[in-house]
Amino acid sequence: MTVSFRYDPATTGLFAPARFEADVFDCEVEGRIPSDLNGAFYRIGPDHLYPPKFRDDANLFHGDGHVGMFRIANGHCDYRSRYVRTPRYLADRRARKQLFGNYRNPGTNDPAMRGVNGTVANTALVHNAGKLFALKEDSLPWEIDPNTLETRGTWDFHGRYLSKTFSAHPKIDPVTGDLLTFGYEATGDLSDDVFFYVIGRDGHVKRELRFKAPVVSMMHDMAVTRSHVIFNTCGFTTSKAWLASGKVHWGWDPQLPTWVGILPRGGSAKDLRWFRGPQRAAIHLLNAETIGDKVVVHAPVSDANPFPFFPQVDGSPWDPVKARTVLRRWTFDLGSDKDTWDEEILFPDIEGTLPRIDERFWSLPNRYGFVGYQDASRPFDARRAGGSPGRVTNSYARLDLQTGKVDSYFAGDTHSLSEVQFVPRRPGAAEGDGYLIGHAVNFADRCSELVIADATRLADGDLARVRLPFRAHPQVHGWWVDAADLPLADPA
Repeated sequence: MTVSFRYDPATTGLFAPARFEADVFDCEVEGRIPSDLNGAFYRIGPDHLYPPKFRDDANLFHGDGHVGMFRIANGHCDYRSRYVRTPRYLADRRARKQLFGNYRNPGTNDPAMRGVNGTVANTALVHNAGKLFALKEDSLPWEIDPNTLETRGTWDFHGRYLSKTFSAHPKIDPVTGDLLTFGYEATGDLSDDVFFYVIGRDGHVKRELRFKAPVVSMMHDMAVTRSHVIFNTCGFTTSKAWLASGKVHWGWDPQLPTWVGILPRGGSAKDLRWFRGPQRAAIHLLNAETIGDKVVVHAPVSDANPFPFFPQVDGSPWDPVKARTVLRRWTFDLGSDKDTWDEEILFPDIEGTLPRIDERFWSLPNRYGFVGYQDASRPFDARRAGGSPGRVTNSYARLDLQTGKVDSYFAGDTHSLSEVQFVPRRPGAAEGDGYLIGHAVNFADRCSELVIADATRLADGDLARVRLPFRAHPQVHGWWVDAADLPLADPA
């Protein structure tokens, strides 16, 4: 392919677009893939078909959605990747250039794109009722064929999902099989409306609840206990004036407090209780538990803006020290009149923003968390890697929330890892008994690898690595689907 343009620094190096779709049958494997792994690991991320319209749009989340699938069965693996065919992707492809302006600011788009859905569907994945969805929180879900990765279009759950937006991180209730989700800015950009939904395992809406957020803010994730649902805001906010000035959708306001809403699962909007605390950024939430009158939330938290590509609204410089993100425990006392919460830092040396658990334990008491991080005690071979790519995520950690113990897997001295994924060894296995899998960039060989390790023996290193003969597209989040849970075709 002849590339007739240059990419901005925001889309070079580790995040450089691949700009191709792939099919690889029977991938090269180092080691041995466990025979009890049968399913698909899907990964999604931003991959610019065309570079940003404006050179100062350095937002890593603005690339076109690209889905990759590692289909694993019988010790073999096939790989496939496809762009999500959103209206933006199709319009740009027809025009052979970027028609959409700054991140989630329709006023900066080409005038011909007025009213065209500008979502890039590039953030996360989930499955429900035999369907696989690509998600970004400014749009409805986009249905993706779980085998071909063909884009089937947006999905509104049989016409009963009425929010214009859908969370990037819904939760599947392990007891009922229900999908719990929400949309913020639910009635359109700048609205303070939040719609919460319970969707049955049959794909039909069982419950809708509407409420107002105390501030228009990014609400990227949610947490669930057996008794409560937890929503949180952060310092990312927006306004009509901010968008009219041509900025990206979100700016960080250093004066904005954090709000956490706790809703009884069977309650109404009047039962939602908001707590107000100091400025924090809890973009992702690990898990939560209700213990008597207390709700305990575990989440990786920073004290200020964690993303340097979102500007400060007051023009102040981004602070990398306050951006440091570590796991904390928030405790809310529903039995008191106190409108804030207690905070405890749990693993001060493990900095990571993308936590996962054994997702069979969402809303249930759980012991282990998993996260990618940079272990500074491990070597990085800058010469073989072709020069230092900056910060790398070279390790996965298993965090024991009971004992404080950390077990670690090291990917190698020329590698950087994407978000970790836990896969149970078998149905009914104990919590944490299974595998950690994840995508790694091998800088020395300029290729991608899927690493597979035993989650109970991380120090032993790889069980297997699936090697691709190229560097795959960047990733935000990944999602494992067992072959029993989706209509997956045999990889052969």
